[in-house]
Amino acid sequence: MRPEPLVHVFLVSFPGQGHVNPLLRLGKHLASKGLLVTLSTPRFFGEQMAKSDNLDTDKPIPVGDGFVRFEFFHDGWENDDPRRGIFDQYMHQLELVGKQEVTAMVKKHAEQNRPVACLINNSFITWGSDLAESLGIPSAVLWVQSCACFAAYYHYHHGSVPFPSESEPEIDVQLPSMPVLKHHELPSCLHPSTVHSFLRTLILGQFKKLGKPFCVLMDTFEELEPEIIEHMSKFCPIKTVGPLFKYPDQVTIDTKGEDCIEWLDSKPASSVLYISFGTVVYLKQEQVDELAHALLAAGISFLWVMKPAPKWSGLGLHTLPRGFVEKVGENGKIVQWSPQEKVLTHPSVSCFVSHCGWNSTIEALSCGVPVVAFPQWGDQVTNAVYLVDVFKTGVRLCCGEAENRVIPKEEVEKCFREATMGPKASELKSNALKWKAAAEAAVVDGGSSDTNIQAFIDVVKRRGTTTNHPDLIDSSNL
Repeated sequence: MRPEPLVHVFLVSFPGQGHVNPLLRLGKHLASKGLLVTLSTPRFFGEQMAKSDNLDTDKPIPVGDGFVRFEFFHDGWENDDPRRGIFDQYMHQLELVGKQEVTAMVKKHAEQNRPVACLINNSFITWGSDLAESLGIPSAVLWVQSCACFAAYYHYHHGSVPFPSESEPEIDVQLPSMPVLKHHELPSCLHPSTVHSFLRTLILGQFKKLGKPFCVLMDTFEELEPEIIEHMSKFCPIKTVGPLFKYPDQVTIDTKGEDCIEWLDSKPASSVLYISFGTVVYLKQEQVDELAHALLAAGISFLWVMKPAPKWSGLGLHTLPRGFVEKVGENGKIVQWSPQEKVLTHPSVSCFVSHCGWNSTIEALSCGVPVVAFPQWGDQVTNAVYLVDVFKTGVRLCCGEAENRVIPKEEVEKCFREATMGPKASELKSNALKWKAAAEAAVVDGGSSDTNIQAFIDVVKRRGTTTNHPDLIDSSNL
């Protein structure tokens, strides 16, 4: 008897951890429900990912009833090419080469009886929907920021409400179904004074093509952003499928970072401040000094992820004040990397000092961990507003780069204490646990996100059966 046929979904990701991780999580879950999933990204990043995550990318990985496989492509530049640090240059190169490489891969799969039934790109691969259209393949996009930020970009693109301009740079913005946002609380690349205008151009490129994907998948859940999801669903077909990291098929057996967990095991419940600013944010040395002095003054136990600067940045390693490590002793631990999901679910962790990127934001909410909001730029500043004022699980340490100042140790210490001690800390924790329960309910069988993913799969299977004859695909062709 022939095996049950597998429908093939092809994922194309921008080469960044905050982009690949959610797309791979989606891919794993699609595979668990009986699909063949191929993840593609530039080779230089794919090989780094495989090495750091101990992945065998040479053969398909069984996940539930399906498989995940990896297929990387050469972006035309050497691995150490410094032009990758010039974002707009690299994006041009990635589109130029990526279209050709992905087209060749998709055609090869068709010839090998593994036709692609759907192509899913994330929002920095704005050319994904064009490529899919040219090949006659249905496409979808995975949005890896909040629906609130999606709405801000959408209304900015369509000019439906006033935004800050050169003549009125400090006006407040009232978007439908959202709280009023001050000029510095919008995704920062939408402000006229931004130094990240190339990001605005890139992200808005996706909004110019929203009519091409048949679905916009979002790593959020209906219970978290109900009004804005309902509002935006009037304009495009949104399906919330998050929190993607909460699905049971995301569990890994990787032991990297176990020293962090062993250290946390030695600490009392709800006693440790977890500090991490993601993969892109790199603080000024002066700000690192103030954080360190605040930790000493507060006497709070902490786990601090102090990563090296990106190679292309030309910045040196952060240093700590003289005598800091000796004074802290076993009360603190500093590492270059941590298994963040394991850390956030550890009972010793009381609070998360975060840059408020969306991956970190939704992980904190879904793990029931309050946040000290320390946003810098991009969607981080908007996420911080929601954490503090809407979700009510955070205290605000700053408003981002718009403040243009180093936050002094006295303010930092005050925030640390407020988020970890006394009635405010209890309120934050209570609210965070409510969001944790809501997130868990969304991803169980029959939950809002689980139902949306199944509906998406049903459409892909139906379209794949009609156009690509997936009866030709079975496990022997993998």
